[in-house]
Amino acid sequence: MGSFQIKEDIYWVGVRDWNIRYFHGPAYSTHRGTSYNAYLIKDEKNVLVDGVFKPFIDKFFDVLTEVIDFKEIDYYIVNHVEPDHSASFPETMKKLRDDVIVICSEKGKEGLIEHYGNGYNFKVVKTGDTIKIGKRTLAFVEAPMLHWPDSMFTYVPEEKLLLPNDAFGMHLAAAKLFDDENDEAVLMQEAKKYFANILTPFSGLILNKLKEVTEMGLEIDMIAPSHGIIWRKNVAGIIGKYAEWAEMKPLDKAVIVYDTMWDSTELLADQIADGLIDEGIDVKFFKQSISDRNDIITEILDTKAIIIGSPTINNVILPELVPLLEDLEGLRFKNKIGAVFGSHGWAGGATKRIAERMKAARIDLVEEPFVTKYVPEKEVLAGAYEFGRRIARAIKEANQ
Repeated sequence: MGSFQIKEDIYWVGVRDWNIRYFHGPAYSTHRGTSYNAYLIKDEKNVLVDGVFKPFIDKFFDVLTEVIDFKEIDYYIVNHVEPDHSASFPETMKKLRDDVIVICSEKGKEGLIEHYGNGYNFKVVKTGDTIKIGKRTLAFVEAPMLHWPDSMFTYVPEEKLLLPNDAFGMHLAAAKLFDDENDEAVLMQEAKKYFANILTPFSGLILNKLKEVTEMGLEIDMIAPSHGIIWRKNVAGIIGKYAEWAEMKPLDKAVIVYDTMWDSTELLADQIADGLIDEGIDVKFFKQSISDRNDIITEILDTKAIIIGSPTINNVILPELVPLLEDLEGLRFKNKIGAVFGSHGWAGGATKRIAERMKAARIDLVEEPFVTKYVPEKEVLAGAYEFGRRIARAIKEANQ
């Protein structure tokens, strides 16, 4: 058995991907695997909600046909066109009756045609539209750019069930599907990582959508996303966390990210960290070459200060740090201050380039770059310590 009943006559018919370690190409690390969650609602009209990634189509079909015959399905809802959910769409449609109706947003229709061609019976829905399927109703809420233009939520009011696709999800392959059957700390860490690395650029839209859903008066006692576990105990908690993360209210916290060639930049990093800690600031300390970039971004979500250090190599930044700088600009964090440090030999350049990239990411630099030549002497290390203390005071002042 692979299917699982989450409410009466409503089934999880997804698959677990235990072994995946990178998602979105190499862009997102998945230390705990992931799942592709599809759902089946059995009523007078039977409804399939979303699908799975292409390598798992056969497994998906095995799970789905445990609870229904393909020819008994009447509607196929596509909440999101991204291939980790829709790659199974063409093969699934070949199994279904010719008159099956594909429900999606206007942008969803465009996306499905652009990915898989035309020839399907589309029903385009928008916020406020409903479809009666028997004793239950399907209601729809458009959610553009959360996180694609086509994204939408499906809501079943009689069951107080929200099917929001990627929203409120995480990359986690879990043997048990409900939140209260898993370690809450792990769930919140993975949910935070998902938000930080994927949804951060859309934080303003998320706040607006949360407000809209509240004003619509939707009663929700279960959230069944497209990745990870299903929320049934801590529904209010994950909604509250989304609001908190989207508001980007920073803690008295600093993230130090650096790399080093001959340990000089690392010596500076250690002293800067000590200065911050002695002023009461929480410090997260990462050497980029042995750290996961997505885990760093997760810590940056609620930090106030981002402090980046690099030696100079060929007049530029150590290459290991460049992807992080790209992420900072693309993710568009708000309410961050920053600082730069590093060591160089006969010619500098790295700290200036880092400072420029951080400014491009709208990070407010509160100090001039702290730079030393070759190995830092005792007086230079003392200066790095004071550099950390000054940044700590800037954090406290900014967070007042």
